[in-house]
Amino acid sequence: QVQVVESGGGLVQAGGSLRLSCTASGNIFSINTMGWYRQAPGMQRELVAAVDFGGSTNYLDSVKGRFTISRDNAKNTTYLQMNSLKPEDTAVYLCNADIRRRFLGGLFTYWGQGTQVTVSS
Repeated sequence: QVQVVESGGGLVQAGGSLRLSCTASGNIFSINTMGWYRQAPGMQRELVAAVDFGGSTNYLDSVKGRFTISRDNAKNTTYLQMNSLKPEDTAVYLCNADIRRRFLGGLFTYWGQGTQVTVSS
């Protein structure tokens, strides 16, 4: 009943930029935290950036100063602006949202299907 849809991944050269978008839709009462994770081949999934309803953010140390997360509460959308990309940023990026559904209560985590980001050297 809740769908999370991502867009914006692709192939970019080192030093370039990409902007990822993620929109949640469906039976939504409110969204607490939205964020982005990534998983590279042979590596553990890691939190890249997250933003709560009030706009507080946190970032993976290696992306601080290069990536910026934001959200539009009216659109149930989060964005990840990625600048100065490095080959080590190559991974599948997954959107995550903690959502309260209408009439059901509780807080549940939903994931997008992932979008590939490839940074060439």
